[in-house]
Amino acid sequence: MMMRERGGGLVLPGTGERLGILSGVVLAVSSFTGWYSGDGSDQGVSISVLGWNTGILGKLVLFIGLIVVLVLALRELGIQPPAALPESLVTIALGALGTILVLVRLISIPDTFAGTSGRSIGLWIALGSALAVIAAGLLRAGEEL
Repeated sequence: MMMRERGGGLVLPGTGERLGILSGVVLAVSSFTGWYSGDGSDQGVSISVLGWNTGILGKLVLFIGLIVVLVLALRELGIQPPAALPESLVTIALGALGTILVLVRLISIPDTFAGTSGRSIGLWIALGSALAVIAAGLLRAGEEL
């Protein structure tokens, strides 16, 4: 793999695309991980609530992750987006939307899950992967120059 020099630093070609696909897959899968946890009852049972079960926002996180992967995979199939709408801009916008949705669930726990006040690792994974999608879009923008 050849490295190109960009503005004083070396850049691996395709780094943004690979990071975008990986973080898109992780974002999609994160909606099937535990976002909240807590004690279910007085019997010492612990419960965990999946992101998918947190309402429409958890489902949207799954679909945003899948759309990120689809947008980046279409390029490999030879389908280019219009020049007025660069792939990097679409990736950044999807990452920002995913980040906002995850932050809403991080700040506001749905009332139906009031007993599960603890945030689980899946919610933090979703936030990290949504931020990584934004970083991948920024890397892609640097590669497109």
